[in-house]
Amino acid sequence: MNRILLAIVASLFLIGCSNSRGDFIKTVDSNESVAKTVAQLEPIITKAKLTLFSIMDHAQNAKEQNLTLRPTTLIVFGNPHMGSKLMQCNQSIGLDLPMKILVYEDFNGDTKVSYTNPEYYSLKHNIKDKGCLHIINRAAIALDAITSQLKGK
Repeated sequence: MNRILLAIVASLFLIGCSNSRGDFIKTVDSNESVAKTVAQLEPIITKAKLTLFSIMDHAQNAKEQNLTLRPTTLIVFGNPHMGSKLMQCNQSIGLDLPMKILVYEDFNGDTKVSYTNPEYYSLKHNIKDKGCLHIINRAAIALDAITSQLKGK
């Protein structure tokens, strides 16, 4: 019995973790550099009528601390109206808002674009309200649409 349990646990580690709603972090490839990918995303985000709050160059911040980091940039954006509605359901979701996209160069030199699947928020923050679940679903669709518009993807 112990061997069967151990085999199940080991297989979970080998398979990885995901839930029935999909992966918690979604990642797409970009054939462009990190800088060009970020430059492509900026107008896509603003055209979608989302507020672009900040762009953080983590590699530059690391350099200022005499550390090295492959190109890594965080784009922070969102819809304050919808975000506020979500926080009315559960204020803890404010830990994950506004939305973020991370553009980075992986260890192979490939550019990746990652974001948290908003459907994860319903689990993490115990959101059950149908109106808020609808907003979360719309956020997931918006993030997929934004990243699908990348040229050279």
